[in-house]
Amino acid sequence: MSRKIYNCENGCSVESTLQIISGRWKSVLLYHLIFEGEHRYSELQRFIPGVTRRMLSLQLKDLESDGLIYRKVMQEKPLRVAYGVTEYGLSLKPVIEVLYDWGETYNKKNAGRLEEECLVYY
Repeated sequence: MSRKIYNCENGCSVESTLQIISGRWKSVLLYHLIFEGEHRYSELQRFIPGVTRRMLSLQLKDLESDGLIYRKVMQEKPLRVAYGVTEYGLSLKPVIEVLYDWGETYNKKNAGRLEEECLVYY
């Protein structure tokens, strides 16, 4: 899948970056893969209880087609598939780290005023 990168003035690099990592779950998937290492599909699904199987598959395919993650099929019975971050994907580590830190600060600052949706991690 090819993406349109617009020919415009300053700020387009930000738009390009957001275009690649936007999507409700892409940055969360990148967080887990960058900071925790390789995970199987079922593990990723458990980390994000609100994601549907179809949406998870689409988000993973997008990240893979953009060269940020890889998909490894292990020829075992039953067949196992794992996902990990590529060297190129690791270049997003500082970006994901800053997003995480900002979110932590925001959540603490607004504690009690936010509607809480509890995501359980296993």
